[in-house]
Amino acid sequence: MSLRCLAPALIFAPLLCAAEMPRLKMRAQTIDTTIQIGYGLAIADVDGDQRNDIILADAKQVVWYRAPNWEKFILVENLTPKDNVCVAARDLDGDGKAEIAVGAEWNPGDTIGSGAVFLLDPPADRTQRWTARKLPHVPTTHRMLWVRSADGTFGLAVLPLHGRGNKNGVGDGVELLRYPWPWRATSVPEPMWSTAAPHHLTHNFDLLADRNGGAAESLLVATKEGIRALNPPGKSAGATPLNAIAAGEVRRGTLPGGANFIATIEPMHGHELAIYRDPVSPQTGTDRTSVDATLTQGHGLATGDLLGLGGDQVVVGWRGNKPGDKVGIKVYAAADATGTVWTLAGIVDDNKMAVEDLKIADLNGDGRPDIIAAGRGTKNVVIYWNETEPVKAPGAR
Repeated sequence: MSLRCLAPALIFAPLLCAAEMPRLKMRAQTIDTTIQIGYGLAIADVDGDQRNDIILADAKQVVWYRAPNWEKFILVENLTPKDNVCVAARDLDGDGKAEIAVGAEWNPGDTIGSGAVFLLDPPADRTQRWTARKLPHVPTTHRMLWVRSADGTFGLAVLPLHGRGNKNGVGDGVELLRYPWPWRATSVPEPMWSTAAPHHLTHNFDLLADRNGGAAESLLVATKEGIRALNPPGKSAGATPLNAIAAGEVRRGTLPGGANFIATIEPMHGHELAIYRDPVSPQTGTDRTSVDATLTQGHGLATGDLLGLGGDQVVVGWRGNKPGDKVGIKVYAAADATGTVWTLAGIVDDNKMAVEDLKIADLNGDGRPDIIAAGRGTKNVVIYWNETEPVKAPGAR
């Protein structure tokens, strides 16, 4: 199937070759207009009803919206004097209900005393307030993910923005720590990479499943020094350099033929969406494609098959940095089998969502990934329901 028939357009992206390609169709549903910043999103089943819920780390509250009506419940609030900044949610013990962790005391200018990490313990009725347990931390706690090791155990990977004592992104390297789960009084966080080769401004990371179907999960990390691939916990420590271009967001995706690619926003809070074909060369070369260099503070990135093509498209959001800046969300699709050329598949949001965080998940079980976004300047949480119609087989009626 050729992707050359994709044409840029607003909202639905009409296609020149409609017989070959579905038309991206997304319907926006705003579920909250009262948030303060909307720092971080997570998608997981909070209450065990086998539906994905939405969890949000807002400035002073951590809340969840219960599917399918998206009623809002407060998990915790006012954990620290400064803001919450990130949240991780995943079912770790197999009971069908998510375990949740939160990062707080956000102050990127304080690389000595800021940061906090909490585990949240649920009550019997999960719509009531949860209890926060404070864990050890390093400064500038910024992002977190639950990561599974080869032996099936889980840990919480916590990524700071800066190394301890950094000034202007210079100084000691960032300490990436793993917190064993279950966390006990005798537990201690474990280093996940060596700081011998310092990394700075580690803005975001992505969780990768084992390519061979094993339990172990690894990480891609966006740093000032470039993208780094990190071995699963328990294997030799080390971050493998994939390139040397500063990035703030990173996600891996798969093309329809099965080849992998890496999507980035460059640099941190940057203007450019770039795609790297697998394998990625440490040198900038023919493996890199600049897809969009018009973003203003790119701050949301995800990959998923919204069009039903058997491979992933890239969803990118940006938030602006001054009054009058346009904001929004776009979707790009590969225009050839190798992922060398990418084209605009649709504009999902045109100036109504200043993306602070963005996720993709199937929220209604129809097999089509939806987009969930939280807006900083727009102070909203929106579900973009995927109503794309699948392509009919030749001769079908």
